[in-house]
Amino acid sequence: MMTSEQYVESLRKMKLRVYMFGKLVENPVDHPIIRPSLNSVAMTYTLAQMDEYKDIMTAVSNLTGERINRFCHLHQSPADLVMKVKMQRLMGQKTAACFQRCVGMDAFNAIYSTTFEMDKKHGTEYHKRFVNYLKMVQENDWTVDGAMTDPKGDRGLSPSQQKDPDMFVHIVEKRADGIVVRGAKAHQTGAVNSHEHLIMPTISMKEEDKAYAVSFAIPSDAEGVFMIYGRQSCDTRKMEGTSIDVGNSLFGGHEALVIFDNVFIPWERVFMCEEYDFSGMMVERFAGYHRQSYGGCKVGVGDVLIGAAALAADYNGAAKASHVKDKLIEMLHLNETLYACGIACSAEGTKTQAGNYQIDLLLANVCKQNVTRYPYEIARLAEDIAGGIMVTMPSEADFRSPEVGKYVEKYLRGVDSVPTEDRMRVLRLIENMTLGTAAVGYRTESLHGAGSPQAQRIMISRQGNLEAKKELAKNIARIRSDKK
Repeated sequence: MMTSEQYVESLRKMKLRVYMFGKLVENPVDHPIIRPSLNSVAMTYTLAQMDEYKDIMTAVSNLTGERINRFCHLHQSPADLVMKVKMQRLMGQKTAACFQRCVGMDAFNAIYSTTFEMDKKHGTEYHKRFVNYLKMVQENDWTVDGAMTDPKGDRGLSPSQQKDPDMFVHIVEKRADGIVVRGAKAHQTGAVNSHEHLIMPTISMKEEDKAYAVSFAIPSDAEGVFMIYGRQSCDTRKMEGTSIDVGNSLFGGHEALVIFDNVFIPWERVFMCEEYDFSGMMVERFAGYHRQSYGGCKVGVGDVLIGAAALAADYNGAAKASHVKDKLIEMLHLNETLYACGIACSAEGTKTQAGNYQIDLLLANVCKQNVTRYPYEIARLAEDIAGGIMVTMPSEADFRSPEVGKYVEKYLRGVDSVPTEDRMRVLRLIENMTLGTAAVGYRTESLHGAGSPQAQRIMISRQGNLEAKKELAKNIARIRSDKK
């Protein structure tokens, strides 16, 4: 396993093409806007090296027998699935941001079981290829960007019906030594901080869309691959050289638009090539794992936000107010409900044909449906407790100013025993988590990450088994099904 220092140096050795504000970034590793997100990923390596977190952050590989970072692991039991959620909560608590390795971990487990069943039906060799690839990932302790979401173009048209065929990643050429692909993946969490991109189809495909049924892995600095960094609210504050105004100056997250401009993929890195009948399975399984993930990561970030709100109440002198106490209780209740859903879908996990374990799909979708709602209420309550000063407060430059700093110090003080700077810091942290750069990985991602709310409702409808529930009611009501 790599240390955090080795991880950072490994990215320095890569020749990543990253564009931000219309210009090529010469050094993505040390760019002030990007670096906090890299620090979040580095924490996954730091904690894995610590004895106190050994059980939660590492596991023994079923492929090599070696101890590996849990973010590279194939779940071998319901206990593994539960430990994944606990690890994600821990990571959220330590970073208060998105730590970016969950998508790759969820992709590993979805592709592993899907390729096994694909080979069983079609006599292909995708599973063997993927196992060899995953061994390489585990041995190198790579951070992998699991990439599913395509730009999609006109949502009313299938991939093959789009006016521009590149709206979905697709195969443009099949050669003796591999395939050539073109297209893009949008909203890619941690793409710039990843060693590899692991691509999956974004929707269930039909035969006419078979060119879009493709899964493969490619190094992040491969020829024809480049990234356009996603804009976030308040992002340029990180370039001002201050810490208070950023809110969370140490950690962060990011998304990017990843472009594949006629990229060659050797066959040993191809895990689906036109097997459209298995695209839906891969999508459904990945989505299930990733919806489980939100019962851990968002809860950990929520822990920090609840703590910040409680501090703000203390610093404002409002901690004893009954309505403030009640709001904090409600925030705790909502947050622990999300965690309970993440643990429940994990504990009910079952073994796939390939041997790894997947979550209970119904409960995973219930988990994510709750995540589309509860973090918004937690954020609203945090903003309520913080007060309007959270978004009208003067800047750190004003606070440090020889001319007006004494007035900021004087008039922004709450409880007299609490330094004004401390009050400003916790208010900026709440702002960052509910409105700023961290909100991308908490509030907005809670809605759209791992699929929109409607996507979960569709799966809940499919998995809810209403017909069986009707039979239960008939039995209790003594209604005979064979009655004419």
